[in-house]
Amino acid sequence: MEYKWRVWSVTMVGSLMSAIDGTIVVLAILPIAEDLHTDYITMVWVVVAYLLVNTALVLSLGRMGDIYGRKRMYNAGFIVFIIGSALSGLAPNGPSLVAFRAIQGIGAALLTANSFALISQAFPPQERGRAFGMNSIVWGAGSVLGIVLGGLIITYTTWRAIFLINVPIGIFGTLWAYRAITSDSRAGGGESFDLVGAGTFTAGLLSLLLAFTWGLLYSWSDPYVYAFMAASLAIFASFAVWEAKFSADPIVDFSLFRNRIFSFSVAVAMLQSLALFAVNFLLMFYFEGIAGVPILTAAYLLLPMSIMSMSIGPYAGRLSDRVGARVVATAGLFIQAAALYMLSGITPSTSLLSVAALEAIYGVGGGMFWPANTSAIMSSSPPRRYGVASGVMNMMRNTGMVLSFIIALTAATSVLPAYIVYELFIGTLSGRLPAAMALAYLRGQGFAFMISVALLIASAAMSLVRGKHDFQAHGR
Repeated sequence: MEYKWRVWSVTMVGSLMSAIDGTIVVLAILPIAEDLHTDYITMVWVVVAYLLVNTALVLSLGRMGDIYGRKRMYNAGFIVFIIGSALSGLAPNGPSLVAFRAIQGIGAALLTANSFALISQAFPPQERGRAFGMNSIVWGAGSVLGIVLGGLIITYTTWRAIFLINVPIGIFGTLWAYRAITSDSRAGGGESFDLVGAGTFTAGLLSLLLAFTWGLLYSWSDPYVYAFMAASLAIFASFAVWEAKFSADPIVDFSLFRNRIFSFSVAVAMLQSLALFAVNFLLMFYFEGIAGVPILTAAYLLLPMSIMSMSIGPYAGRLSDRVGARVVATAGLFIQAAALYMLSGITPSTSLLSVAALEAIYGVGGGMFWPANTSAIMSSSPPRRYGVASGVMNMMRNTGMVLSFIIALTAATSVLPAYIVYELFIGTLSGRLPAAMALAYLRGQGFAFMISVALLIASAAMSLVRGKHDFQAHGR
C-alpha cells in the first residue's frame, strides 16, 4: 500500500472510533441514568465534559505534535482514549463517568489535532481535498454505525459495552499506527513547547465554555457564571501579555492569521459549526415530541444527513482539488442554508419522509463544505505548522459545536418548561407533546433554525471572498 494511504488508513481508525463515540453515547443516556441512579444534569455533563476538554486542549496538543512528532502524539491519543473508554465502561456512578469522559476528551483531542496534520504531511496539496473527502466517508459511516451499534448494544447487552467496544478498536489502531507511519523527526526544528502559554490558553478557553455551560444548566444569574467569565477574561489577558512579551516559542503562531485564506477559512469553519450542531439536537426533539417516535427511531431518522454527507464528500473533495476550495465550500454552505430554511417551516403535519429528504439535502451541503474547507486551511499553512493549523481549526469548530449545543437547549427551554426539555433529552418522555406545547416548540425551533440560516449565509459570504489558494504557496 502506498505510504500516503497507509497514513490515511491509520487516521481512519481514529476518526471511526471518535465518530461512533459521538453518536452512540447520546442513545445510551437513559439506560446510563437509570443504572447509575443519576439525574439529568449529570447526564448532560456526561455529554458536555467530552466536548469541553477536547475543545480546550486541541490547540496545545496540535502544537506538541509539531514539536515532538505527530506519530508519537497520535499514538498517545489512542492510548489515552482506550484508558478513558475502559474507565467509562467501568464507572460506578455519574460523577466518575463525567471525569472518565473528560479523559476520553483528552485522547480525542490528541487524535483530532494530529490526524489532519498527518494527512497533510503525507498528501501533496493538490490531493488533500480527495483525502479529506475520503475521511468524510469514515465520519459518516461512524455516525451510522454509532446509531446501529448503539441500538443493538442497548437492546441486547449493557450500556457499558458502548465504551468498552472502543478498547479493541483502539488497540488495533495503536498497533497499526506504530507499524504504518514512519517515525517523524521533530518538526519544530529545535523549538520548545510553551507550557505557560498552553496552560493559560487552555484555562481561559475552558473557563469561557464553562461559563456558558453553567448558565444553561443552572441559571444565567448564578454567581459561578460571572466568576467563570471574569476568570476567562483575566486569563486570556495574561495569555496575550505572555505570548507577546515573554514567550520564546508562542503556542499560537499569529503569522498564520496574516494569510487571508487561513484566517477566513477557520472563521467559516466556526460559523458553520455554530449553525450545524444545533440542527440534529433540535430535530431529535421534533421527532420525539412532535412526531411521537421513540428515541432510537428518532436517531434512525437522522441517518439521511450522515449518509448523504459521506456519499458526497469524496467527490466534492476531488472537485475542490481541481476548481479550488472556495467554489465547492461556498456552494455547500448555500445548499445547507436553503435546506435549513425549508426545515424552519416544518409543522406537526409535515411527513417524516419530507423531513428526511430535507436532511439529505442538508447532508449534501455538509459533504461539499468540509473536505474543501479543511483542504484550504491545511494547504494555506506551512508544513512545520500543520499541528497548530489543525489545532486552531478544530478548536474553532469545537467551540462552535459547544456554543451551538447551548443555543439549542436555550431555544428549547425558552418555549417549553425545562423539565419537558430534559425529559426529551434523556428519552423519558413518551408520546407527543400537547398541541399548545408542540406549536410553541416549533416556533422556537423555527427561530433557532433561522439564526442558523443567517450564520450559514454569513459563512458563505466569507467563504466567497477568502480568495483562491495557490497549491504551490507552501509546497510540502
